[in-house]
Amino acid sequence: MNAHLLRLGLTLALAGSLAVPASAQTPKSGGTLTYAVTAEAPTFDCHATTTYAAIHVLAPHYSLLVKIDQHDYPKVKPDLAESWTVSPDGLTYTFKLRQGVVFHDGAPMTSADVKASLDRIRKPPEGVVSVRKAAFEDIVDIAAPDPHTVVMTLKAADPQILDLIALPFNCIFRAEKLAADPQFPAKNILGTGPFVATEHVAGSHFTGKRFDKYFEPGKPYLDGFKAQMMKAAALAPGFQGGQIQAEFRSITPAERERLAAAMGDKLVTTESPWLCKVEMMFNTERKPFDDIRVRRAVSMALDRWGGSDALSKISIMKAVGGPLRPGNVYALPPEELAKLPGFGRDAEVERVAARKLLDEAGVKDLKFKLTNRNVSQPFTPAGVYVVDQMRRIGVTAEHVQMDVSTQKKSIAAGDYDVALDGFCGDNEDPRPVLLAYLSKSRSPRNMTRNEAPEVDALFDKYKAAKSTDEQKAIAFDVQKAIISASYSVPVLWYNRIVAHTSEVKGWKITPSHFVGQNLADVWLDK
Repeated sequence: MNAHLLRLGLTLALAGSLAVPASAQTPKSGGTLTYAVTAEAPTFDCHATTTYAAIHVLAPHYSLLVKIDQHDYPKVKPDLAESWTVSPDGLTYTFKLRQGVVFHDGAPMTSADVKASLDRIRKPPEGVVSVRKAAFEDIVDIAAPDPHTVVMTLKAADPQILDLIALPFNCIFRAEKLAADPQFPAKNILGTGPFVATEHVAGSHFTGKRFDKYFEPGKPYLDGFKAQMMKAAALAPGFQGGQIQAEFRSITPAERERLAAAMGDKLVTTESPWLCKVEMMFNTERKPFDDIRVRRAVSMALDRWGGSDALSKISIMKAVGGPLRPGNVYALPPEELAKLPGFGRDAEVERVAARKLLDEAGVKDLKFKLTNRNVSQPFTPAGVYVVDQMRRIGVTAEHVQMDVSTQKKSIAAGDYDVALDGFCGDNEDPRPVLLAYLSKSRSPRNMTRNEAPEVDALFDKYKAAKSTDEQKAIAFDVQKAIISASYSVPVLWYNRIVAHTSEVKGWKITPSHFVGQNLADVWLDK
């Protein structure tokens, strides 16, 4: 699959996208952008995390080898690499790096930094978490023959490799710092991005100032930024009171209507399908969730199609889909999805089957704790919805909400029964999304603590496929296997609605809330 095919499979509904493009206006320099972030980053290590709470404060400080073009999504464009070539057999990629790039401490950026950073993802040192390790398995070598050249050798030709390398979490760190302390990025922020980190007050704010030696001439336009930590309930008052100028994740449909009525043309909102979903995960090391019948029964209690209609009116949840984003060229079509357990369109038929499965498993009066985030959107309504749906099959779920950092640690430690969490694709490449469903022994992103050899085998088969048709057929099989095993199943997919004041320019919505967050192109029209 290449960027062209991805665009064919991408169905964007961008409200407000007919405004005068930023390219038609002359950017102005100066000013500080204040935007909201509704959760605290669990770590500063890009390679170890999957949450927007990290990337929305870290992306302004780092560069990537190549990156996704926010203004021509999902096309890949240069970042630290100014160009690249591919060998005729497709096995070797040679990247030529920009010259004169420096880290925020003044040290020159070289190919050694790129090699050390990407090697850290594919072969992490002991004690270092790399959640995308499995996705990088087919890169067999990364060489740095001279300070401005990186040569990447693949096990097999992979037309999607640039999409993988462009993932927004693949930050480039200083090799010297990594050699001295492999955990350096978890505690320190040192990159080559457009902004230098200046202050972090946990639970309050995160600030950065313009890096005058940033490699893109004239950028960034902003003097600095302030990421204001706030509860989701404070977003609308924050916009109306002038405390924030943007929130780059999403607001709710109700907040959009309220803000539009209160602020008029002082506010801009745009809308898009979203590469994020609420996932329901089962701890397979705790009984009775080691039993596929119990897991399926719980999933089958959910009326996803009816829930979609109701929840889309009060939350950012909307689309019914399988493991891959609805509308993606490789996603299961609705007619295929509806044949699978938990996704049938007749809720009562599903629930009758669910009760039968629980009886067969010998499980009576099932009770469990539902571990969830204390983030209002979409997690609180998702949790309330799941609790209500469980009652329909005689199951009692205790809704336990906690802050994101605590919840992430609890899930990672296996300290949960059933959990709701957000899973987001970094871009339209299916592989990073599918990592969460691979065996625990193979992928750090597996939080259900199970082995899944069938999914592993299909994932490898997908990676080895040579044609789009072959990839598509295998991708369908992978998703069917994931839903059938029910270790981890999607609840609903998100719908993204981003708001910013009319003075904020140079930013464009995409289905990924990780893309375009380095703020180099953003400027204020004051």
